[in-house]
Amino acid sequence: MEVHSGLTSKMTPAFAESGLSEVDFETLIRLARSPERQLRMSDLAAQTSLSTSGVTRVVDRLEREDLVRRVACASDRRASYATLTDAGLARLQAVLPRHLEDIETWFTGLLTPTQLETLLDTLRIIRDVVRPCATAGADVPTQVTPARS
Repeated sequence: MEVHSGLTSKMTPAFAESGLSEVDFETLIRLARSPERQLRMSDLAAQTSLSTSGVTRVVDRLEREDLVRRVACASDRRASYATLTDAGLARLQAVLPRHLEDIETWFTGLLTPTQLETLLDTLRIIRDVVRPCATAGADVPTQVTPARS
């Protein structure tokens, strides 16, 4: 908790300067890395720590700022997609250099390449157990959890 809290306090100023909250940034980055810069609303909720109503509120707010738009699913009337707009991508690209600098300064730059690789592999294993839907709807390779002896 101390590491999470400390890193959050170091990362939040860059988001605030760009007019984004931490959850706004997470939503935009998840959409940016998804195929066609979009995710089903249910997949976006599954990838974040938000409930379905919580992700709806975030998307509503981002839609008012023209950073995201909602698109109806052609094959399922009940579903809709959150799609990153060009303005949303531009806002994300504006904050990313500072965010990456913060990550290097306060996280990855503190570790040797071997330590970082081990940490990231370990975090993926834990993520896949505690948040199995963290990559729902994303086009990413499935992580294989090693067998326990």
